[in-house]
Amino acid sequence: MAENKPLEHYDIAIIGGGLVGATFALSLSSLIERFGLKVLVIEASDIGQSAPAYQPSFDERSSALAYGSRLHFEHLGIWSSDGQLSGIEEQAAAIRHVHVAERGRLGAVRLNAAEMNTEALGYVVPNAWMGNVLVQHVRNLPIEWRAPVRVEAILPQEGGYLMQLSDGSHVCADLTVLADGGRSPLKGLLGIENSVHDYQQNALISTVEVSRSHRGVAYERFAPEGPMALLPLQGNRMALIWTLVPDRMAELQQFNDADFLREVQAFFGDRLGRFLRIGERHSYPLRLVQAEEQVRPHLAILGNAAHTMHPVAGQGFNLALRGLMDLRETLEKALETGVPVGAAETMNAFESRRKRDRDGMVQASHRLVELFGVENPLFSHARAAGLIGLNLITPLRRALTRRAMGIER
Repeated sequence: MAENKPLEHYDIAIIGGGLVGATFALSLSSLIERFGLKVLVIEASDIGQSAPAYQPSFDERSSALAYGSRLHFEHLGIWSSDGQLSGIEEQAAAIRHVHVAERGRLGAVRLNAAEMNTEALGYVVPNAWMGNVLVQHVRNLPIEWRAPVRVEAILPQEGGYLMQLSDGSHVCADLTVLADGGRSPLKGLLGIENSVHDYQQNALISTVEVSRSHRGVAYERFAPEGPMALLPLQGNRMALIWTLVPDRMAELQQFNDADFLREVQAFFGDRLGRFLRIGERHSYPLRLVQAEEQVRPHLAILGNAAHTMHPVAGQGFNLALRGLMDLRETLEKALETGVPVGAAETMNAFESRRKRDRDGMVQASHRLVELFGVENPLFSHARAAGLIGLNLITPLRRALTRRAMGIER
């Protein structure tokens, strides 16, 4: 790398300032204060340069947060407003009940918050609002944020990684964290391969308005052609996630809004009354993608850069959040014992801590897709009987609920 600016050194460099990267940066707040860490966030877009005014939109995409994720955000001090800075809960819609069923079958599983003695099983929050809150809080920390800046080259060196940035600067870090999303170009530069399973399905994402109150119920309807999920938002809006084979997706994308809503109505039924309005529709192919190396000495991979899952269980961001909190706690232990944050010992401890939760959630999501994707009458009856049985067995249902809430791994 040709030098045209002085080399700058950081303890931790986070590549990617989206939801995962910004949350990880915030999680380091107490460590920065206690140990004097020097932290850099490198973001390719222009987010984070200021705290923009939040402009709610009917088309905004949302994330489902498990109750355990709320606890993490409370620990970070960003769930509730402090009077000066906004809190995530201001735009959060509570999920008080979850209804899981197979289309055309009697079996169903019903999970509810009252049984768990909590106000909610989880929450649905617009991504734009979460980003707004994160930017506000990051700007109040002694963290350097560079945007829009890209990492153009990255090389391992003794004691860390050396990076050339698009602004002409060069930085090195004891620990580099890749949080630059599912299409991370840097994994390829580092020779990190992905394992990929193509589901041969696409996800259609949008926002719909319904004529009846959703009452805080989240629905998941399974069918051989793919599941549909409807998640409560504030007001009578719901987030729609519909999984379909590519040919059917292409057909539906040609429909106008009125015809598309009729298809949604026909699939889901009238439990929510009429589907009145739909926002902009987005679609993307569904694949299970996992980085074959999730840590190296002086390197950790987080979020979609580490693993991109099928949305059937709605656990992608929750799994990423648990991962970044585990990394933060691993770093704290290393700093307390004088071990460098990027040392192989530290990274191996992090990987050991994450493996069971990560692999278990990825496999559970994958098996769920496979189970409900089998088109066979005997399988359908067995699935229906299993859903009925699960709903009747209280301890098993509670265990499932605690797992889904992210309060038990």
